[in-house]
Amino acid sequence: METVAVIDFETTGMSPDAGARATEIAAVLLRDGHVVDRYQGLLNAGAYVPPFIEQLTGISNAMVRAAPPAAKVMREVADFVGAHPLVAHNASFDCRFWDAELGRIGMRRVQAFACTMLLARRIYPEAPNHKLGTLVEFAGLPVAGRHHRAMADAEMAASLLAKLERELERRFGLAPVTHEMLREIQIAPRSGPRGFPPRNRGRGQVR
Repeated sequence: METVAVIDFETTGMSPDAGARATEIAAVLLRDGHVVDRYQGLLNAGAYVPPFIEQLTGISNAMVRAAPPAAKVMREVADFVGAHPLVAHNASFDCRFWDAELGRIGMRRVQAFACTMLLARRIYPEAPNHKLGTLVEFAGLPVAGRHHRAMADAEMAASLLAKLERELERRFGLAPVTHEMLREIQIAPRSGPRGFPPRNRGRGQVR
């Protein structure tokens, strides 16, 4: 039974390449569609939180100043995640910050990311858009706390992932759905109102 780590960052900006730093991270471990463990922490990276980011996330400069050092939090969350495969919504964003913050403490990512946004574009092409909040509402999933806080977003992304896996099993007979399979599906061509068409259902493979 595969366990995956669903993560979410809140940050001071869009890209670590432009100097943005993480302000909060959450990770939830998902196994067989159920959350089995959680980690959440604010980070003090010595970075300024712009007013519009504070308004968006509710994370203030005072909260960040009172938080543990970013290096300590990143070591803790890296230990929590271990070698579990990673998942995030709009994973290219979280991947950049995961790699950048790990790099600052001399660590490197050893596992790949799957992306619930890319998966949803193939499984729910009819959704109004593929933002996390929209997809949670579209799929009839519970809202877990305040959007744009790391734990709430990680919990909702995990719930969405479990729903997407059930859809793959129901529509296409893909079971068990593995992280490797998700990574293949998220780059598969999109076609038709029911999403991508898997060419081979045997042994749950999409090729």
